[in-house]
Amino acid sequence: MIASLGLVTRNAIALLLNRLELAALELAEVRNHLLQLVLVFALAVLLGGFALIYASITVVYLAWAAIGWVILPIITAVFLVVAIGLILYARALIRSGKLALPATMAELKSDRDMLL
Repeated sequence: MIASLGLVTRNAIALLLNRLELAALELAEVRNHLLQLVLVFALAVLLGGFALIYASITVVYLAWAAIGWVILPIITAVFLVVAIGLILYARALIRSGKLALPATMAELKSDRDMLL
């Protein structure tokens, strides 16, 4: 009886260690995807900011003689639409599941179902 209880305990510990190893592997993948996302986002913000500044100055300079101050709200509206589009794209990247732990969660759910 005590020997079988020891065996069950040893198997439970081995199962827990196995799940921890799986979680560690998936966390490493998530970390890599997160770092990649942050780097791409930072570069996009930097380069987009430079391009936006130069394009805005050029458009205002060229359009000022024809429509005057009206060009400023037009450019603001365009920037607002682009910003909303980028926010929606970033949310889609986050919701795509690359930052989740699907295998670990599936294994933990199967363990819970097996125990209950």
